[in-house]
Amino acid sequence: MASRISEKAEMKFAKSKELQPKAHGRIPGGAHTYAKGDDQYPVLAPGFIARGQGCHVWDVDGNEFIEYGMGLRAVGLGHAYKPVIEAAYRAMLLGNNFTRPSPLELDCADELAGLIESAEMVKFGKNGSDATSGAVKLSRAYTGRDLIARCDQPFFSVDDWFIGSTPMSAGIPKAIQDLTLQFHYNDIASLRNLFEQHPGKIACVIMEAATAVEPLPGFLADVQKTCKENGAVFILDEMITGFRWHLGGAQKYYGITPDLSTFGKCIGNGFSLGALVGKREIMERGGIEHAHERVFLLSLTHGAESHCLAAAIETMRTYKREKVVEQLHKQGERLRNGINKIIQELHLEGYFEVLGKAPNLVYATRDREKNPSQPYRTLFLQETIQRGLVAPSLVVSYSHSDADIDRSIEAIGEALVVYRKALEDGAEKYLVGRPVKPVFRKFN
Repeated sequence: MASRISEKAEMKFAKSKELQPKAHGRIPGGAHTYAKGDDQYPVLAPGFIARGQGCHVWDVDGNEFIEYGMGLRAVGLGHAYKPVIEAAYRAMLLGNNFTRPSPLELDCADELAGLIESAEMVKFGKNGSDATSGAVKLSRAYTGRDLIARCDQPFFSVDDWFIGSTPMSAGIPKAIQDLTLQFHYNDIASLRNLFEQHPGKIACVIMEAATAVEPLPGFLADVQKTCKENGAVFILDEMITGFRWHLGGAQKYYGITPDLSTFGKCIGNGFSLGALVGKREIMERGGIEHAHERVFLLSLTHGAESHCLAAAIETMRTYKREKVVEQLHKQGERLRNGINKIIQELHLEGYFEVLGKAPNLVYATRDREKNPSQPYRTLFLQETIQRGLVAPSLVVSYSHSDADIDRSIEAIGEALVVYRKALEDGAEKYLVGRPVKPVFRKFN
């Protein structure tokens, strides 16, 4: 593989280094999203992104990168995707927040319901946490129960019901922490045990259909059946899988029907919008045409800003018109196959691994004993950044061309040559500065 040492020497971050201490002095953590924080990236990394176009971004120092992860998976089409930007702009010219609903609220709800078969009713919020927490509240009201069974998957909400079950539970009363139970993915017995231990007390089960691991045959259907048998609401979190696995969501892809499901991220191509959808008999508890006790459901000042709804409508229509999901699968497979070939050539099997479904690839970094390793993750990030990639994951967008994928495979190959050497010599010989840390940790 050709050396690119000259390119590495040109990658400077002077402006980022100047801004970072100022950001930490003003903003807790230095960023408004933990996953974007400095502790998630190596010392040699862009601190601030100034602009993006398609799958390319430029930092404040003028360095250009091919981006993966795409705004924490929120940008499915590409940065500044012109039809979406123009739709949002046209809506903004008419005003973006009124004292009565905009017709766009119905138009966008209809568009989403036309894609998701289980969406008998729709309620919008500004982010995924709005939607999942709304689903939990509805479930508790509908069942008259308090407990939540959540799958041991990475993330569901910024709210107490979820964060209280993570190592970052400071500030959350134990009484609230105790209301959330956990079961294991692909282990139906662990879920059934919760229902046996807490009969008639579990309001809902919330989970993603898949992350980096595929469901075992029959597992998701068994979850759905177990919920029904025990009178609990089955909530499917489709923040990531929705608009990546299938245009009809992972529920369509795997052939299941949740009672409630939640969407966000790709729905607006980076514009702030989350959605809660589901069965009418549950969703209507948040409305004004029922005789039950009222549920305060997603009543947000900025919950239905017109430009975000217009962006979402155009995004969903683009997905239908241009077969975006198929392209995400295709490009993800191209990337996976190229990297796997390099892994074989460098004999890195068991040390570096590409995981997950093609449109949502992640990677595992392991040390010489094949244990999960943050220092080796940091080294990989450092070396790919120096070769023009920002890749906290390997999540593609519709804008990743064949040339972008091939260039990325080349850069990753060069980074893995260094990784191979580090397995022999130790990561500390090649790593500049401290390793990255997991977001969910009790102390800094």
